[in-house]
Order: sequence, then C-alpha cells, then structure tokens
Amino acid sequence: PSADDLAEEMEDVDFEEGAEEPDAEAWESEDDEGVEDGMEAQDDSEVTFSLHSASVFCVSLDPKTNTLAVTGGEDDKAFVWRVSDGELLFECSGHKDSVTCAGFSHDSVFVATGDMSGLIKVWRVDAKEEVWSFEVGDLEWMEWHPQAHVLLAGTADGNTWMWKIPSGDCKTFQGPACPATCGRILPDGKRAVVGYEDGTMRIWDLKQGTSLHVLKGQDGHQDPLTCVASNQDGSLIMTGSVDCHAKLVNSATGKVVCVFKMESVTPKAPISEGEEAESNSVESLGFCNVMPLAAVGYLDGTLAIYDLSTQSLRHKCQHESGIVQLLWEESSAVVYTCSLDGAVRLWDARSGKMISEYRGHSAEILDFAVNKDASIVVTTSGDHQAKVFCVQRPDR
Repeated sequence: PSADDLAEEMEDVDFEEGAEEPDAEAWESEDDEGVEDGMEAQDDSEVTFSLHSASVFCVSLDPKTNTLAVTGGEDDKAFVWRVSDGELLFECSGHKDSVTCAGFSHDSVFVATGDMSGLIKVWRVDAKEEVWSFEVGDLEWMEWHPQAHVLLAGTADGNTWMWKIPSGDCKTFQGPACPATCGRILPDGKRAVVGYEDGTMRIWDLKQGTSLHVLKGQDGHQDPLTCVASNQDGSLIMTGSVDCHAKLVNSATGKVVCVFKMESVTPKAPISEGEEAESNSVESLGFCNVMPLAAVGYLDGTLAIYDLSTQSLRHKCQHESGIVQLLWEESSAVVYTCSLDGAVRLWDARSGKMISEYRGHSAEILDFAVNKDASIVVTTSGDHQAKVFCVQRPDR
C-alpha cells in the first residue's frame, strides 16, 4: 500500500468510535417473531444443500480443488457433495451417532468422518468406498496431517490417537484422565498441540510419542480448553478456554509469551436460585498470515483483534450474539465470523470495521469453511441445511 493508503487507514482508526452501529433496535427481542421471519426471508446464498434431516454440525472443503464439501450431522449422516450445485457425490453411511467431525486428507484422496460415539470411517473419494474404520472412545476432535495420510483424533478418556491410513498403524498419546478437548498438528508436521478439560496443554512429539512441553497450573488455564491454533510457521501457539483467557505460547520453549484477558463489562450479579450466570468463553481463535494479528471470538459476541507485536487489544467488533467460529482469509487481514444469529460476517482487522454480512439460515450457524481464494463460504446450521455463499468482493 502507498503512503496515502496508509494515511487514509490511520484516519479511519480515529473514527471507529460509534462507527456504523448495527441496528440495535431490530435485535432487542431475540424471540420476536418478526426477527425470525426476517432471518428466513433474506437468503444471500447461491446453493443450499438440504439432504440432512437434523442439525448439521461440521463442514470441510477438499483442500486440493475446493470443489467438494463434506458435512456431518445430528441425523447420524455424512455426505460428500459438490459445492457448485449441491449435487450429492456419495453418502458416508454406517454411523450410529451424530457425525461431529469430517474432513479431507491434504491431497483430497481420502475423507474421514467421525461420530460422537467414536466410530471413525475413512473413504476413498474417487472410488466412493470405505477403506478403513476404527472405534475409539467418545470423540472430541479429529484432524488430518498437513502433509501425509495420517489421522489424529482426541477422545474423552484423554487419549490422542494417530493412525496411518489406510494401513491403520496406530499410536496413542496418553494425556491426563480427562477429555482431550481440542488439538492441532503444527505446520512442521512433527508436533501436535493438544488441550485438555483440566486446563492443561501439551505439545507432543508425534514421532517419539513423547510430550515435549506441558503447560499446567499458572501456565495452563483455570478451565477446560476450547480451541488451539498456531501461526503459519508454527512458532506461536494460541490456546482458548472457558476461563475467557487466550494464551500465546512459544512452541519451541513451551513458555507463555502473554495472556489476553477479556475483562467482563458488567460485574457479575449474585445469582438467585435456578438462574443461570451470563456465561462467556473463548470459542475460536486464529492468526493472520499477513500481519502480526490474532483474532479471538467469544461466546458473548465479542470479536477481539489483538496486535501481537505490542501484545495489546487493537479492535473489539461486537456481534448481536455469540461467535461460534472464526477464520482468517489466507492472504489478507480479513477475518470471517459465524454466529448464533445465523449470519456470516467479514471484518477488516486493520480498521475493525465490518466489510459485509451474509444471511440465509433460519437458525444458528454451527460450522463454516472458506475456500482458498476466499470467494466462497460454506456454512452448516441448526436449520438442517448447509449453504454456499459467494463472497467475492469487487475490490479484488
């Protein structure tokens, strides 16, 4: 960007106070029928996939071509379908519980589907046939290795499993005796970071099967971990927790670099019998690839953009309802959020301003994926549908 552009951006920053507030009135009453009708009336999507008969929990795009999606749902079903027209390619049949995890291998050769009970199946995409299956304890998360046909999964008994596909050679990494709630393979493909319900985090050496670093006590979290992420070169890890803290960790040393705390806006009122406290937690987080920024999404609807070089809060972007997940665009400072109000929003992390908003679901969005060139977003929702939104912007 030229000096003029930068100067203009700096001017933008001063005006963020009171900048385009979303219409607060319209959202006063969540259960207002008018709002519900409004949600259903507006549909910005290009394609709707409606073969699921219950909430759709997860979605992934095939990394190689970005032309196929896999979705899994509460109807114990998973489907692989074409993004361009919603055409079904094949059903991943045989699950007996809600399919909560689904994803393609790095080269799009295989697709894996996992249900809550712990049944994991792997299918060969071109042959549309099952090539491997395995049963573990209750499944918490599942992820493919970024460079190999290797699958990792975390279970409720605290174990992390690693298999070679399709041979099924297996290794387990024993965590504490509590659920392994989230996990990520680091970009080097040699280590994985796993978060646990007791607030601890471990960095595992996948080859040796040993734990390189354990963060617990003061270094760990006070409550269960909900999400982990790493930056592009894997030097930094960020962990998020029910305790509303996000911790930045140096992956080489295992040391906590800093802690981002979201201070509660309202003091907690004493709770009378049978009343629920206003809960908040970190739901999703991620690093920007092109600037030293990180985004943290909270259950109270706050999207916080943190500046890593100064370790300070740069912007707070408020949503009407809780953020379910966030994703950064691969090659820009744009962050996408999906939330419980059924909308996908694009935010410019430099200015903290909302770029655009897409609606079409009549219930909360539960998961979403963005393709490589950031032209489409695929969402899944409690309304039993998956949708494809075209998000190409004229300024590219």
